[in-house]
Amino acid sequence: MKAVVAERGQVTIPKSLREKLGIRPGTVLDFEVENGRLVARKKATDPVSALIGCLPQGNTDDLIAELRGEA
Repeated sequence: MKAVVAERGQVTIPKSLREKLGIRPGTVLDFEVENGRLVARKKATDPVSALIGCLPQGNTDDLIAELRGEA
């Protein structure tokens, strides 16, 4: 399969490859050069890291009390 590099360095990954490899919008790819070839690898996702920042900021004791209905 071929793809043309656009003026801004963008390349469209063919749909059949995206589907086969599970590449969806938001997927992070790591690029590197191996033996003169450009290689793209899906970045491993860490499910724990995906949760960082999903809870409101504040005191843990206050959050627990609120969850228990004590607030």
